[in-house]
Amino acid sequence: MISLFDIEAGNDLIGNAPPMRAIFPRGQAPVVSRGGRGERILSEMHWGFLLPQISKKTGKPIMPKAVNNARDDKVRVSRFWRASFAERRCLVPATSFCEMKGRRPATYYWFGVSQDGEDQSFAFAGMWRKFQGEYRGKNVSMQTYTVLTTTPNELTATVHPDRMPVILNREDYVTWLDGSSDDAFSLLRPFPAEWMQVKASGLDLKQEPRSA
Repeated sequence: MISLFDIEAGNDLIGNAPPMRAIFPRGQAPVVSRGGRGERILSEMHWGFLLPQISKKTGKPIMPKAVNNARDDKVRVSRFWRASFAERRCLVPATSFCEMKGRRPATYYWFGVSQDGEDQSFAFAGMWRKFQGEYRGKNVSMQTYTVLTTTPNELTATVHPDRMPVILNREDYVTWLDGSSDDAFSLLRPFPAEWMQVKASGLDLKQEPRSA
């Protein structure tokens, strides 16, 4: 990831971390963001913007809701997303992602990027923000991220007909991290289906293969 995302050694905050078999909502994952001096930083963040909630029965705080994805048509109009889209965009490294089709039982499909006949690592378009408050019984301060979604391409639509995560071309990483809101917004589009493949599918593949 240091090489792929052009991270200087001193800005790698996760060290020689082992490969992750899978990443799940509310879990920690590597994220590439910009520091205060414009440097790229590789660090771990919590998947899901945390939205404080109050119990309707007791009026007391309950577990914050984790908002894992942001729709492309909402990021510039919703107060929940606007500032993060304008100021705190990030890259979320991955090697594949999972979508579920059907229920009881569900079939899991793992999609990957394949170019020139080889599997490729890639990055989702993400946004991040800081959360401070009570979470899992503790008062915490941590960075959280969310993944942007857009309309599906022809391949992913066969499993999830409504949305797919935004996968960025490598040449667009700089624009996503540093470009204007208009330039970044122009990147929110389906990834070409011909550059993707189903890497695995089945009833018991929720954790196969690695997702990051």
